[in-house]
Amino acid sequence: MAKFLNTTGVSYHLEELIKTTKDRLILISPYLQFNDRIKEHLNNLNIQKRDIRIIYRENKLHPDENNWLEKQIGVRTSICKNLHAKCYLNENEAIITSMNLYEFSQQNNNEMGIYISKSQDPELYNSTLEEAQRLLTISEEIRVTVQKVSAANQDKIEKRKVETKNHNSKSNDKPMGYCIRTGVEIPFNVEKPMSYEAYKVWSQYGGNHDYPEKFCHFSGEPSNGETSVSKPILKKNWKKAKEIFDF
Repeated sequence: MAKFLNTTGVSYHLEELIKTTKDRLILISPYLQFNDRIKEHLNNLNIQKRDIRIIYRENKLHPDENNWLEKQIGVRTSICKNLHAKCYLNENEAIITSMNLYEFSQQNNNEMGIYISKSQDPELYNSTLEEAQRLLTISEEIRVTVQKVSAANQDKIEKRKVETKNHNSKSNDKPMGYCIRTGVEIPFNVEKPMSYEAYKVWSQYGGNHDYPEKFCHFSGEPSNGETSVSKPILKKNWKKAKEIFDF
């Protein structure tokens, strides 16, 4: 059953949730400011190549937070307009709360929250995960430099990635593509368009072949939910991908 949390309980369970993550961590909070313990846990997860996603509302970070996030290359951040929800979850548990992922809130405010265990409340956990996935889909991803991916430079980015794949194909005889969930470079294979880690998470949560993903397997560009395991390549790139990779 879901468990009520007071301010101390939210802080404790949030820290435990983060540091015990084995596959995927999703942090949803309008405002960001990390205390040292949370930074240590996130850095450790990042080193272990966990899938870390942070959704927030305002792209106005304190310089210290901005600089720290820039160094966390594996941590993916997204901006969600009008975000007010505060929710934190990994593959086994979730917390829905009034607490922002903001140091002041953790130290000074009176907070409440609900702790959810996937094993004890699978329906409630899955509903929470589904809404978190929806927010990921509608959010605008921010690159590690905390700069928006603009339409003006997207063609240059796509061209550079295509040229890199062509070079890899000729030199290593092993064409490269991109994971449709994380965007990391992987061998090009339309039947296996995910990294191993992303595949494990996808499989664990039901393996829906039509579930909207974030990237194009061919170009690596954001797909805004228009790609999936069944359709890993953006429609506009399909013809060019077939010409280059002959699949």
